[in-house]
Amino acid sequence: MRVVSLKQPGGLDNLTVVEQDQPTPGPHDILVRWHATSLNFHDYLVAKGAIPVAEGRIPMSDGAGEVVAVGDYVSSWQPGDKVMSLFFPNWQGGRPVAANTAAICGESVDGFAAEYSCVTENAVTEIPHGYSYAEAATLPCAAVTAWRALVVEGQMKSGDTVLVQGTGGVSLFGLQLAKAANATVIATSSSEEKLDKLRSMGAQHVINYKGDEKWGKTVSKLTSGGVDHVIDIGASATIAHSVDAVAYGGHITAVGILGGRKGQFDFPKLFFKHARITGVAVGSREMQQDMVKAIDVSSWKPVLDRSFTLEELADAFRHQESGAHFGKIVVEY
Repeated sequence: MRVVSLKQPGGLDNLTVVEQDQPTPGPHDILVRWHATSLNFHDYLVAKGAIPVAEGRIPMSDGAGEVVAVGDYVSSWQPGDKVMSLFFPNWQGGRPVAANTAAICGESVDGFAAEYSCVTENAVTEIPHGYSYAEAATLPCAAVTAWRALVVEGQMKSGDTVLVQGTGGVSLFGLQLAKAANATVIATSSSEEKLDKLRSMGAQHVINYKGDEKWGKTVSKLTSGGVDHVIDIGASATIAHSVDAVAYGGHITAVGILGGRKGQFDFPKLFFKHARITGVAVGSREMQQDMVKAIDVSSWKPVLDRSFTLEELADAFRHQESGAHFGKIVVEY
């Protein structure tokens, strides 16, 4: 079988396709023929060497494929079932703790840039009805993050207002989840072309943040006091704006570091708005299962940008690096 192996110290030129023996499932394992993965910023950091991993690590935290064999004691899956991976394969439900979040696919354990791999039967979920492998492969990291941010932590309801930042996977999934819940969406981007696409997806208000130095305050004015939910993806570049934009009693979910790892904001604004900030790193298997149920009744599909082959994974990351994409970049094999 073909797998992508990352040589140390990392870097896109150190991603190589190699041949390995196909594994055999243990008694509690399933053997999955993976057909697709999708690119996340986390995967990019691994590939570039910004997140150190073991020599020869197989990258990519997302995967979607077909069960082709099961171990003797597996009862929940059978050959032919379509499944998708978990970002944290050991976090089944309940609170995150060090033990159940130590294994991270594509980082501390091998990921899914491989034609086949064995995983435990509880390390996957079903994919939504009618989804292709490429579509399903976009969900386990970015969509689950948006689901947890808005639904699990934020308790989003119909009529709420939501701010999404940029046009990365988490933000676009946040927009789609908010629209499915009949919430009002405000979206930002530095590209007028991308702002038009956000409007076409249902964003009621869009803001070019490069042309508005106080865009957080603009969001507050547009919504007569601020939004109920903010998905903050930029950390140092966005968190002060997010605090300006959030409503009294509102909720900011910090999910990314696209603008830098450290950020500053005016703490009294947070206090006297009675707002809260929650740090979120993806979610549990239970959250992913609940999200799949919601997708099945709402029938929305992810926005796909471009598809690459396994041998073109480095080129896919270069496309991601350029910032030209809108929606999820996928790799199919």
